Amino acid sequence: MIDKSDRNKTIELSEAEKMLYSERLSRFDQCATQADVQNKTLNQDLFSVLEFLPTGFVDLLFIDPPYNLSKTFNEVSFKKTSFEEYVIWVDLWLSKLVRTLKPNASVYICSDWLSSPAIFEVARRYFIVRSRITWEREKGRGALTNWKNSSEDILFCTVSDEYTFNVEQVKLKKKVIAPYRTDDGIPKDWSETDDGNYRLTHPSNLWTDITVPFWSMPENTEHPTQKPEKLLAKIILASSNVGDMVFDPFFGSGTTLVTAKKLERNFCGVEIDPYYACICQKRLEMAELDGGIQGYSQGVFWERNTLAEQKSEAPKPKKRTLAREQQEQFL
Repeated sequence: MIDKSDRNKTIELSEAEKMLYSERLSRFDQCATQADVQNKTLNQDLFSVLEFLPTGFVDLLFIDPPYNLSKTFNEVSFKKTSFEEYVIWVDLWLSKLVRTLKPNASVYICSDWLSSPAIFEVARRYFIVRSRITWEREKGRGALTNWKNSSEDILFCTVSDEYTFNVEQVKLKKKVIAPYRTDDGIPKDWSETDDGNYRLTHPSNLWTDITVPFWSMPENTEHPTQKPEKLLAKIILASSNVGDMVFDPFFGSGTTLVTAKKLERNFCGVEIDPYYACICQKRLEMAELDGGIQGYSQGVFWERNTLAEQKSEAPKPKKRTLAREQQEQFL
């Protein structure tokens, strides 16, 4: 039996890595251009950099702020406040981020059930709120006197009625339970494969196919509220295009920035904690060697526990003939 520690892929930093990645972090104390911030990780308090960010440089704004809970993030702590105080705090930074957005930008803001009303109240002051995504966070402790909390919300907003939404890029591949056929016996809205019957379904605002990072996943870190790369991939593919700018003002361990890089977007983010900012730098470096996103392959998203099916449907590598090998020696 393999010991758990042998399979633990949680990303950590050695002392040497802390020093190395710290040198790659950026700070701004004067007005910056888009070229200055492009593909940069800023290690500073958000309020210290807001006034220096460029105007109109963001295509997609993803925000995962501290929820209205008492929580410690390594060296930084956030204390629960009243509803009214939390609304004021959210408005302090969200109002200043509006200036950074392009006229056709999209905005996604994460929350839990307790923080969601306050975030909605502030978001609707500045944006068109188009939907609320609820995703199943299957991890979590049970409760004896309440329902187990295993979901989170994400508000989907836009600056205007002109915005990007690539619906064909975010379809979910699901197994067909009741396969309907036409009168001619042709599969109706589904396809037959050697590994089963599948249908590509349109994305809804209820996401049950997300796996929260855990110790055996290569993307896992020690950050207590790390978002999965698959979740960010859905948002980035739907609401941006290759080469667009993705901005995250609370990037934590860097999932937004790493996923944006894997999907050929430009990125920028702000994180106050230096350790997590360095973790992000390490993950960005790792992404240069492995651009895969668990749960997303062959251009579609897959349900949970379908890794075997994904591998079986992946294109088989072409066999290299001896003649081809000999030819490559002279290329």
